[in-house]
Amino acid sequence: LGARQATSAMALSGVKVLELAGLAPAPLCGMILADFGARVVRVDRAPSSALPTDAQGRGKRSLALDLKRPQGAAALRRLCRAADVLIEPFRHGVMEKLGLGPEVLLQENPRLIYARLTGFGQTGKYAKSAGHDINYLSLSGVLSKLGRKNENPYAPLNLLADFAGGGIMCALGIVTALYERTKSGRGQVIDASMVEGVAYLSSFLWKTQNMGFWDQPRGQNLLDSGAPFYETYKTSDGKFMAVGAIEPQFYAQLIKGLGLDSDKLPNQLSYSDWPEMKKKFASIFAQKTQAEWCSVFDGTDACVTPVLSFDDVASHPHNKQRSSFIKNDQEEISPRPAPLLSRTPAVPSLKRDPFVGEHTEEILLEYGFTKEEIAKLCSDKVVVINKSKANL
Repeated sequence: LGARQATSAMALSGVKVLELAGLAPAPLCGMILADFGARVVRVDRAPSSALPTDAQGRGKRSLALDLKRPQGAAALRRLCRAADVLIEPFRHGVMEKLGLGPEVLLQENPRLIYARLTGFGQTGKYAKSAGHDINYLSLSGVLSKLGRKNENPYAPLNLLADFAGGGIMCALGIVTALYERTKSGRGQVIDASMVEGVAYLSSFLWKTQNMGFWDQPRGQNLLDSGAPFYETYKTSDGKFMAVGAIEPQFYAQLIKGLGLDSDKLPNQLSYSDWPEMKKKFASIFAQKTQAEWCSVFDGTDACVTPVLSFDDVASHPHNKQRSSFIKNDQEEISPRPAPLLSRTPAVPSLKRDPFVGEHTEEILLEYGFTKEEIAKLCSDKVVVINKSKANL
């Protein structure tokens, strides 16, 4: 009962979300909403393999539906009449072709929040083009800033455009639109472009252009691996330490911990000495293990921390004390939802992710379909009911 009470008290409880299955960003957006209490239905493709491509299915249920068939599109229209939010991740024009564009769905349900999450947005030269995180990052201007001296720009995994500029910005848009709806009673269309999302995320870079932060070529500035005091260093056991000692009082503690005498060193901000200082720091860090450096710097304000692997991160004392990582009932570890709300925190589901089509029948019944209608959709192969209990 305790868990059920906690779930009903979550910030987004009662919000009904339909998430059209896609890759990476939309699933994160749906998972965030589910973690904070929304009832998220993932609308999977039918016919399909029973293996979902969504690794972020936590707390969602799966309905398998063939949207390319008129009965499938009609079924989704019906679902949208009773939903609060629709998340759709297709390229511009796809939903319109299916007769499921915002004009149609918002006419039938004026309270619907229709979130369109795409790389390039709903308009513009590239609106109908394919792309991935690296392409959106490049078009936003941010990719030009990422990379070391004399190297090509590089994308840090697919974290920035897909997830930060895409999934999170879209979730923020949805929550904002839900809040506005409490005043107007009306839904709206969200055009979440990952190019613009990640560009907006980089506002600080734009706003500090005239402050001297980014005057040097890529990889030679204060925060982009140019500075010796904002860098990672290898330890004697092949691990790494991260150093972020920007302010002079923190830099003094770094120098002390490294056993150096600041009187014998160039000024911290003497740019021409940075490459030489990097070599000096590197040779010192290479003399001790990661654990030894932790015992030197833990409890100081030197801004020096271990670079933790996914294997180590959940057991680090700080993360352990905050229960920052959770285990589901398959014993898989993942990060706890953030941020932490004091009264209505997220209570993430600990169950395994849903199979494709696992909840088709119960969802359709919940949304007002009759048993006969469901049987017909099933025999016409417009929906798939997958009762498979096997762990695929």
